[in-house]
Amino acid sequence: MQLTPLTAVSPVDGRYRRVAGALAPYYSEFGLIRYRVHVEVEYLIWLSEIPLPQLDGKISEEQKVALRRMVTDFSEAEALSIKDTEKVTNHDVKAVEYFVKNQLEKLGLSSIQEFVHFGLTSQDINNTSVPLSLKDGVEREILPPLFRIVDGLRGFAKSWKEVTMLAKTHGQPASPTLLGKEMMVFVERLENQIDQLKAVPYSAKFGGATGNFNAHFVAYPSYDWVKLGNQFVNEKLGLNRSQYTTQIEHYDNLGALFHALERINTILIDFARDVWTYVSMDYFKQRLKEGEVGSSAMPHKVNPIDFENAEGNLGIANALYGFLAGKLPVSRLQRDLTDSTVLRNVGVPLAHSIIAFSSLEKGMSKLILNELALEADLEDNWAVVAEAIQTILRREGYEKPYEALKALTRTNESINRNSIHAFIHTLKVSEKVKEELLDITPFNYTGVPFSV
Repeated sequence: MQLTPLTAVSPVDGRYRRVAGALAPYYSEFGLIRYRVHVEVEYLIWLSEIPLPQLDGKISEEQKVALRRMVTDFSEAEALSIKDTEKVTNHDVKAVEYFVKNQLEKLGLSSIQEFVHFGLTSQDINNTSVPLSLKDGVEREILPPLFRIVDGLRGFAKSWKEVTMLAKTHGQPASPTLLGKEMMVFVERLENQIDQLKAVPYSAKFGGATGNFNAHFVAYPSYDWVKLGNQFVNEKLGLNRSQYTTQIEHYDNLGALFHALERINTILIDFARDVWTYVSMDYFKQRLKEGEVGSSAMPHKVNPIDFENAEGNLGIANALYGFLAGKLPVSRLQRDLTDSTVLRNVGVPLAHSIIAFSSLEKGMSKLILNELALEADLEDNWAVVAEAIQTILRREGYEKPYEALKALTRTNESINRNSIHAFIHTLKVSEKVKEELLDITPFNYTGVPFSV
């Protein structure tokens, strides 16, 4: 079978390709090769700008533009040619090096070919390419839908700012809340974690075979290679160079990045489950789309499938984020190769995340508030104002108010407006306090107003 969205083993590249395909330029084999070419090209240009004596004045401004065009115009055909070279070299980064050298010939730069990959090991390329692709992919493809979800939640909070809802703690009726405020809970949580995600540095290793610039220093001992390496990684590539490494980046900040993404997904799982429950309670209806079928057997059903799809994909993503964060920082001695195959999978949890984000956006757009259901639930649960009554009675010095309300609400099967008001009229308090108590209802006992 030819590989198509229909024959792909992974649903990321199959069923969900239309959504997850946006990540292909960053995390596919093509994407990895392209980022490697990018680093090799920028490194060569940078060596000429230091300058190394043999490169001083050897690359014109026009040739720099042409070199960088190798990256911007990089094609699938060129990626395939690099893969063909890899079949001979059995080394993926060396194949990229040969590709760049061949391109130099076409640009009349054959005399400086041996400064491609000068003094480097493959991990200097991989451990800059991968964090660079992660940085670009997260900033361009992961954060935008997250921001849209947060904006959508804030929009809900504004629309439902005055909507009273019976809260449920331990699954039981509790003090009423405002539906808009419950949306703000998720806004705050997500914004805090997004800030932490954005604060994680995209760390990179760059320092030769064992991280000490051995080859660079032996060839050019008068150069401050640590300072220069920091300049290349931090200023030219826009990453954060780790100062002390083995042959590979230690990946601690990569672990922090994945843990941050995992926490964001966990909050979204919490949100998806809450909305699913509200739908089951009839607090929300869902907009129908012409031609859609909710159940193959039950024509009346409109299932909350978008939130279920999101929950499932977020769970898969989190399992992989947890594995990546736990595995990558561990490498035997100065390195082993286990990180190499694992790093090729960094796009998979990001793909499941973006699939989930898309489902959440779709599900949120379908929600229709059913205020009648919320009002009916509040009307059926007048017992929740007992907290308010006993608290005011405590303020007034009333004897054992909690116990009095407990006796009323736990033994009387029919707690409603009438029974609550009848109870209030029996209390030995001033008429002013009674009026205060009679004004309390499940619809207005919602606490401090909140702002959006």
